[in-house]
Order: sequence, then C-alpha cells, then structure tokens
Amino acid sequence: MSTTSPLKSPTPDEPPLSAAKDPDEDTMPLLSHLNELRKRLTWAAVGVLVTTILSFFFAREILLFLLAPYGVQLQTLSPTEGLETFFKVSLMTGVVLAMPFILLQLWIFIESGLEENEKRYVYIFIPSALGLFLLGILFAWFILVPAAVSFLSTFMPDVFATEWTGSEYISFILAMLFWLGVSFEMPIIMYFLARVGLLEPHWRNNGAWRWSVSRFWRP
Repeated sequence: MSTTSPLKSPTPDEPPLSAAKDPDEDTMPLLSHLNELRKRLTWAAVGVLVTTILSFFFAREILLFLLAPYGVQLQTLSPTEGLETFFKVSLMTGVVLAMPFILLQLWIFIESGLEENEKRYVYIFIPSALGLFLLGILFAWFILVPAAVSFLSTFMPDVFATEWTGSEYISFILAMLFWLGVSFEMPIIMYFLARVGLLEPHWRNNGAWRWSVSRFWRP
C-alpha cells in the first residue's frame, strides 16, 4: 500500500532583498533633524553670547534704569552679589536683544517641513511675535512694575522694613518683564503652529493656553 506525503501548504513569497526596508531610512531623517536642531540651537546660543557681551558695556546704566521704580540704593548680602547681579542683568538684556535672531533660527528649523503656501505665515509670525513681546515688556514696565513695587515696598510698614537686596529686586523685575513679554507673544505662536499643522486646532482647550494666561497674572 503506497502512502502519499501530505501536501505542503504554500508559503508567501519572500520579498527580494532589494525590496526589504532599510532601517537606516528611518534613522537618517531623524538624525538629520537632530543635527539641524543642534545647529540652530548653537547659532541661537552664539547670538545670545554676542548680545550679552555687548550688554556688559551698558549694564550699569541698565541697573540704574531698573532701580528707578524703587528709588532706593540696593543692599548686597555677600561679597559677590553685586557682581552676580551685574552679570544677570547683562545676560537677560542679551536674551531680549537676541530675540529676533532666536526667532529667525526657530523659523529656519521648521521651514524645511512646511509647504510653500505655509511659509508665507513667517511674514506675519516674526514681526507679530516681536511686537507682542515688546508690548508685553512695555505693559509690565509702565503698569505692573510700578504698581507692584509701590505695593510691596509699603506693605505693612509698621511690621516690615523694606530693605531689598540687589539680587532679589533685579531678579523680580527681570522675571516680570521677561515673562510678560513671553505671555503676550504666546497667542501668535500658538496660532502660527496651528496654521502650519504643528499643533492641533483645539489648542485653546489644552494646557498651553492656561499656561500663557497663568504666566500673565503670575510672572
């Protein structure tokens, strides 16, 4: 009696070696984006460094300008506090002066992933972001800073003697100016990212909008 061997089930054809997916194809775009990001961050850091060095020559005048709302000479509680405050003012001034260059580096980084019709938004984004940043600084300096300094320096004078240190006062003023400027430009940044498809259209419902509002009221 003859036996028949069972039929062998057909197996799918294996793809040719040339059609196999090269894992480097997924890795290369990622590495390219990371290299581009590193390059943009490096240029932004160089821009901040240059403007910070330039700010060294005007740091004394900037300190006197920031002291105007308080009107009293500041104290130092450590031998290096005055020097640290000097460098802090120079650095923050450098960041503010370098903001146009930082925004330009941000635009160069995301430009490669945008369509031609999306790139036109840069002509609205960068001027609007800079204008809103400066508007936030002006609003903080002329409205919030005088009110805050006046209130805090006269709060319960029979209990608290107002003798602020240079580091604490300058840090408070610079933080208020910087975060108010950032808060004012957050809406245009979110709008731009939503228009080019990098952010969900319903961003108003997420934490980003609440964050910008919270920074406005609590710099």
